[in-house]
Amino acid sequence: MTTAPQSPTGPDAPPEGPGRRRQGLIYRAGVLGHRPAVPADAAELERRAGAAMTPRAWAYVGGGAGEGATVRANREAFDRRRLVPRMASGHTTRDLSTTLLGTRLATPLLLAPVGALGLVSRGSDLQVARAAAQTGVPYIVSNQGCSPMEEVATALGDTPWWFQLYWSTDERLVDSLVGRAEQAGASAIVVTLDTTMLGWRPQDLNLGSLPFSQGIGIAQYTSDPRFQEIVRERVAAKAAGSGGSDDVKVTLGAIRSLLSISREHPGTLRDNLRSPAPRAAVEAFLDIYSNPGLSWDLLATLSRRTHLPILLKGILHPDDARRAAELGVGGIVVSNHGGRQVDGAVASLDALGPIRAAVGPGMPLVLDSGVRTGADVVKALACGADAVALGRPYVYGLALAGQDGVRDVVTNVVAELDLTLGLCGVGSVAELGAHVLAGD
Repeated sequence: MTTAPQSPTGPDAPPEGPGRRRQGLIYRAGVLGHRPAVPADAAELERRAGAAMTPRAWAYVGGGAGEGATVRANREAFDRRRLVPRMASGHTTRDLSTTLLGTRLATPLLLAPVGALGLVSRGSDLQVARAAAQTGVPYIVSNQGCSPMEEVATALGDTPWWFQLYWSTDERLVDSLVGRAEQAGASAIVVTLDTTMLGWRPQDLNLGSLPFSQGIGIAQYTSDPRFQEIVRERVAAKAAGSGGSDDVKVTLGAIRSLLSISREHPGTLRDNLRSPAPRAAVEAFLDIYSNPGLSWDLLATLSRRTHLPILLKGILHPDDARRAAELGVGGIVVSNHGGRQVDGAVASLDALGPIRAAVGPGMPLVLDSGVRTGADVVKALACGADAVALGRPYVYGLALAGQDGVRDVVTNVVAELDLTLGLCGVGSVAELGAHVLAGD
């Protein structure tokens, strides 16, 4: 029987970092004829995930705003940066750890919030949380998730997590969501600024597909006491004849939507099919989930409403970054929402340098949007980020292999980060800066 060759062990064995460990695991399995379920390259990962997802799921996850110019710009910004490896550094292992918001992390990687992942896999948020716990990578839990944050927190165990807040038009709901995050153990609140309205997303529009209208991605709301109160008021108003018409044309699509809404709502499918509450919950969500009138004055009130650090997500202009710093926020997430909101917007990586110059070295900056590989993480850190958020790639892993797929994608990114540092002659992420980039 063929056995896989083993790595050298003992006092003379070369030190192994996460990169060499990951390579060794894959190559040893290859000797036995096993290939990884999750591709190691970003292009094949995306291609296979697209083939595995339903058209609705792929449109939502893979799609971008307008003609996709911002999605492309995010990748082009990474492609333009070139690393300059240095030789004979003498480093045998690398220190990937960093400190963010006072917490020591094993790597500078975070899992970005991605909503409505029930389109991709049932129990999606819990699978992602368990993979985050396996890898020790913090998870920014989506406000538009498919499991209540308390359940996600339990699945995460001791792994740090932040809560992403979409600022509702109902201020009591804002306070309720923030209070729940505090009670459940969140380490920070991340306010998403760039989605006060949905951007023009042709892939979803061409299918007439909005997951929230199917009840997918509203679990933080249906599990919330204040939102439940809003739904009860809505149901009562309709029962009294003051809530508008409830006439729905019966079509196959309408029946499928009703089944989806009822399946996603708390309680049994049978009870939900008979109840007006699930449909009222979807209607209420669509009416109040985000606030187009969100202002700097309103944002300033949040520091009085929570003891948690606050990060503002979606900032791309240096003046907005300065305004955020004046509010005393704990950090900024430099992001264009993965290219999903404004077509033709500046790439997040291109916005990072001017924002770093505007706020100085002390403000924690997280780079989000366009990140696909460990080499991308190195470039983002070299351009001034303190940490990097990974989005679509882990969702692709979820589509291919569930929790294990998320774990493998994260492990691969960390492995490439480690190897890229070593091959560039860099001993720790703390040493990264513009000097490792060509032309800087």
